[in-house]
Amino acid sequence: MPQAPVDAPVAKTKPPALPQDYFQLLKPRVMSLVIFTALTGLVAAPGEIHWFLAAVAVFCVAVGAGAAGALNMAIEGETDALMRRTRGRPVAAGRVAKGDAFAFGVILAAFAVMLMGMAVNWLAAGLLAFTVVYYAWFYTVLLKRSTPQNIVIGGAAGALPPVIGWAAADGSLALNAWLMFAIIFVWTPPHSWALALYTSDDYAKAGIPMMPVAKGPKSTRLQIFLYSLVLAPLAVVPVFTGLGGWLYGVIAVCGGLAFVGLAWRVYRSRAGEKPGEREEGLYDVKAEAKTARDLFAFSILYLFALFAALLVEHGIPGAA
Repeated sequence: MPQAPVDAPVAKTKPPALPQDYFQLLKPRVMSLVIFTALTGLVAAPGEIHWFLAAVAVFCVAVGAGAAGALNMAIEGETDALMRRTRGRPVAAGRVAKGDAFAFGVILAAFAVMLMGMAVNWLAAGLLAFTVVYYAWFYTVLLKRSTPQNIVIGGAAGALPPVIGWAAADGSLALNAWLMFAIIFVWTPPHSWALALYTSDDYAKAGIPMMPVAKGPKSTRLQIFLYSLVLAPLAVVPVFTGLGGWLYGVIAVCGGLAFVGLAWRVYRSRAGEKPGEREEGLYDVKAEAKTARDLFAFSILYLFALFAALLVEHGIPGAA
C-alpha cells in the first residue's frame, strides 16, 4: 500500500501588529512633555492666533514628535533589544517590522510638516522638520554612538518645541522663545545622566558611550552638579525679561535650590559605582542609586512646574 504523504511543516506566521503597538512607536510619554512645552511657547508668545489654528499647531508638533520617536525606534531596534529599559518596545520586541516603523515615521513627519506650513506658517513648519531630522538622524545615527556628549548636543531637539510653538503664534523667533529653549537644553544633561547613572549597564551592553560608561560615574556626578549650578540661575532669568511673573519666580527660585541640593547629594554619593543598580522598575533601585533616582524624578517635576507657571501666567488674565 502506498504510504500516506508526510504533512509538510506549517510555517508560523507572525501576528499582525496591533494599534497599540503603533501608538507605542510614538513614545507617548516623551510626546506629552513635547506637547506641553510647545503649548507653553504658543501661549506665551505675544502674537494673536485663532484657537483652531493653535490646536492645529499643537497637533502638528505632537505628530512630529511621534514621527521622530517612530524613526528612532526603527533605527534603534537592534540596540533597544539589548537594553532592559527598551527591549519591550514594538520594533525591539518584534511586534512591528523595522521597515513598517520607518515608513510610519516618514509619513507622519511629512504630514505634520506640510499641515503646519499650510495651516499655520512655514517658519514653524521648518523648525518642526529640522527637529524631526535632528533627532532621528543627527542624534540617533551620528551622535549617540560616537560621543559621550551625545545627550548634550542632541538635547537641542527636545528643547525646540517651545520655540516652534512661539513661531506658530507669532511668526518670529524672539529672545524669550530662545530662553525657554536654553532652560530645557541645560536641563537635559543632568536629567538624562541621573537616569544613566543607574542604567549604565544597559548602555554598556549596547555599546552606547553615555557619560557614565565613557567617563565613569564620578565624572558624571560632578558634571550633573556643575550643570545644576548653571540651570538654577538660568531658570530665574525669565523674571527679568518679562517672560515670567511672580508665580514663575517663586517656583524657579525654590525649585532651583532643590535641584542644586539634590545634585549635590548625587555628587557626594556613589551612584553609578555598581553596575545593575536598577531592579525591575524604572524607579525601583538599590540604595547606592537612590540619590540619582531622586534627582531624575524631581527634574521632571521641576521642568513641568516651570512651564506650568508660564502657562498659567500667560493663559489666565491677571495671574502674572
